[in-house]
Amino acid sequence: MTNLYDEACFECSKLITQKYSTSFSLGIKTFDKSFRYPIYAIYGFVRYADEIVDTFHNYNQQQLITDFGRETFRAINEGISTNPVIHSFQQVVNQYKIDPDLIRAFLVSMEMDLDTRAYDNEGYKTYIYGSAEVIGLMCLRVFTCDDALYQSLLPQARSLGAAFQKINFLRDIKADYLERGRTYFPGVNFVNFTEQDKKAIEAEIKADFDDAFEGIKRLPKGTRLGVYIAYIYYLQLFKKIRYTPANVILQKRIRVSDARKMSLYVKAVLQQKLNVI
Repeated sequence: MTNLYDEACFECSKLITQKYSTSFSLGIKTFDKSFRYPIYAIYGFVRYADEIVDTFHNYNQQQLITDFGRETFRAINEGISTNPVIHSFQQVVNQYKIDPDLIRAFLVSMEMDLDTRAYDNEGYKTYIYGSAEVIGLMCLRVFTCDDALYQSLLPQARSLGAAFQKINFLRDIKADYLERGRTYFPGVNFVNFTEQDKKAIEAEIKADFDDAFEGIKRLPKGTRLGVYIAYIYYLQLFKKIRYTPANVILQKRIRVSDARKMSLYVKAVLQQKLNVI
């Protein structure tokens, strides 16, 4: 009976991933089967926490995220939760011995979204680490049974998470700044967002991407293609953003079409078969 419940909980996390992200869902499908449920569980967990701070505006968000965090650590300690998302996540945390400090850093960043409206350099680094880099590290822990490999790939996993998050910031400027009143990039005035501001941010993202790609090439074979697919999706989004003027970025959300995503997916699969990645 417990196995049936476990499977149902992982299927809930899978459904959440598919509902919220076609990009990550396609990438996860290329993982070896043993990696799919754990990554769905991680995504489902972080997606729900993000949903609390981003959309539950008519409720006590602080209490909700506090309760979410408490239930998470209680489930990790007890090995059970009646919340299917938290239950599947705690199984992954316990099985792969994910560092609880990564989870704490993530929850701190989520709470920052409730109170912080503008970030200095230190707050910016703290937020990106907790909201994105630690997620890459959780996934890396699932991917690598060898601790030496985990440690050697740790910087590149952080760079990939940081690149994804910074691109999200640029993509979502309209919603974050105009609707939620958030300014993530330190020292940037979005009342007068210039091409120079945009180019400086893009240079930072490119450096993260370049570093991350070196790590992707060294991932275990059963995970490399899936991570590479997520990488090229975001790289394509980054290219579109780079060719979009700063004033347009403030007015609309840039996206990659589903048709383009599928063509990138097919190309990535062919590249793997040709041993290009």
